[in-house]
Amino acid sequence: MADLQVKMIEPVFRTQYRIIYGDTDAGGVVYNGNFLRFFEIGRTEMMRSWALPYSEIEKQGLILPVTESYLRYKAPALYDDLITIATSLAELKKVSCRFHYRITCMRADNEQLLVKGFTNHACVSRQGKLTPFPADIRQRINRIWQLL
Repeated sequence: MADLQVKMIEPVFRTQYRIIYGDTDAGGVVYNGNFLRFFEIGRTEMMRSWALPYSEIEKQGLILPVTESYLRYKAPALYDDLITIATSLAELKKVSCRFHYRITCMRADNEQLLVKGFTNHACVSRQGKLTPFPADIRQRINRIWQLL
């Protein structure tokens, strides 16, 4: 079984997202599967800001599919909530990486934890072959930890 601990490792990137009506279900709360999309927003924006855009990885014929995900739901998100997606790079290995997330919302002057979790990603060629991160991409991703 995978390690289900979610520890935010500095530096932590934060981005905000406003919940739209289309994110919610018939019960008026955010559909649980949408939190994986919010994780992707956090991860994509962190990589774009601190390492490299995902499109640059794709130009080298590589993709980073999710191989494992874990979400722990703590409280619902509602239509028109302004959520904060906190993302950290937890691990970078030869052929994989792991990101941790915390999604929060301000409620009654307190930051409330809505969801925490992680995603693991494999570095894969377009042909589906597990491939080591090229040195230039690894170096740029590694720079995230040097932002401290």
